[in-house]
Amino acid sequence: MNKPKHKSSAGNPDLDWSQIKETVLLLHAATAQIQSSMTEGEESVTALTESFTTLVGKTSIIGEAAESLKDSTEKQTILSNYHDVLDQVQSAIVAFQFYDRMTQRLEHVSHSLGSLAELIGEHDRVFSPYEWKGLQKTIQSRYTNESDRTLFEAILDGASVDKALKLAKEKAAQEKDDDIELF
Repeated sequence: MNKPKHKSSAGNPDLDWSQIKETVLLLHAATAQIQSSMTEGEESVTALTESFTTLVGKTSIIGEAAESLKDSTEKQTILSNYHDVLDQVQSAIVAFQFYDRMTQRLEHVSHSLGSLAELIGEHDRVFSPYEWKGLQKTIQSRYTNESDRTLFEAILDGASVDKALKLAKEKAAQEKDDDIELF
């Protein structure tokens, strides 16, 4: 991400002060915070992934060892708990998939904010409707699912944030229904 070319002069405005420069600085700050959060989150998820990988390996060893025992109440208790742990691991994997989707969205937001900052930071581009339309097309082209695309389009069509979120949620539910496979 490009670094700001100017520092804030909002506390001591001079003849060179402009709300556009201040907006660009705030957009860069927001982008930096998103990227910092994503980096910190990625480190935590990497540690959790390694822990779960080890947990799955150790759990498999326990399951195999339990299977080799003679039938007994203890064997059944071990196997029952073994299956419960495997179910919990599967739940954790689903949660990691959610995190991955969230990270993709945050990367998209970060990129969009950076592109917006570049556009409004260049005087010859900021007043061009073609530049704005191009930015919108670029942002829209980066969406990977229909519900996000629906949200973006609704906002551009003038919907409130609440209305756009509702439409996106409906689209996501429809996508989920469409993904169901029958055997």
